[in-house]
Amino acid sequence: MLDGVTTNPSLMAKEGIKGKDNVLKHYVDICNIVKGDISAEVISTEYNGIIEEGKALAALHKQIVVKVPMIKDGVKAIKYFTDNGIKTNCTLVFSAGQALLAAKAGATYVSPFIGRLDDVSTDGLNLIAEIRQIYDNYGYQTQILAASIRHAMHIINCAKLGADVATCPLSAILDLLKHPLTDIGLQKFLEDAKNLLNRLF
Repeated sequence: MLDGVTTNPSLMAKEGIKGKDNVLKHYVDICNIVKGDISAEVISTEYNGIIEEGKALAALHKQIVVKVPMIKDGVKAIKYFTDNGIKTNCTLVFSAGQALLAAKAGATYVSPFIGRLDDVSTDGLNLIAEIRQIYDNYGYQTQILAASIRHAMHIINCAKLGADVATCPLSAILDLLKHPLTDIGLQKFLEDAKNLLNRLF
């Protein structure tokens, strides 16, 4: 079911992965499991460091997408990567203006963090709608990767608003399966099937 994977230093830390070599190996291991794009994040915040790290990450595997923060040097680096055929994911996006800059620089993906906006009493879904309108107005090819998804309705609403991708916790994905009427209907079918089989055999 997974089309790709996004990573970040916080998620790596939660998994107990330490040391540069182990982190890089983990990226490759993920690429060998999942067929789609795998976002791997730089930790430098200045242009030359972002470029150096990004090139090293991209060289690990053809599926690697270099994840770059939405800062001035990050936008400059995204332009460099775009011009040199390296896919990018512009992360930590919280406004339509930031998403516009990322698209202008040629980012492959832009990651608006809707759950974190909700946390500060701002409608994260409204940001998805704003970005979709801007990108459609001008034909930007940057894909909207809805991030900081908290629950199944975030996924549904992002899909309705036209987000291209969503990066989700497993719990939110599994919640898409659930509906009480499904459970009730299945229970009834199984009861009827049992009664039918008892009569037939």
